Amino acid sequence: MTSKGQITIPKQVRVELGLMTGTRVTFTKNEDGDYVLSRRARSVKELKGRLRYDGEPKTLDEMDAGIASGAAESLG
Repeated sequence: MTSKGQITIPKQVRVELGLMTGTRVTFTKNEDGDYVLSRRARSVKELKGRLRYDGEPKTLDEMDAGIASGAAESLG
């Protein structure tokens, strides 16, 4: 641990957890009193503004049809 409280996570652990620069993690204390490092789940709110759509606005019916079409393709 550095004097600033930073730690180095071994490469194998980073790869297995899918950790990249900027990934947020949590430390959770288990029943044995040990701390477990986990990748923090993202909130849907964090995705706001990440996707851009420059086309014409879609109606709810058009969006529903697109979702149904995509679901059918993934099952087929």
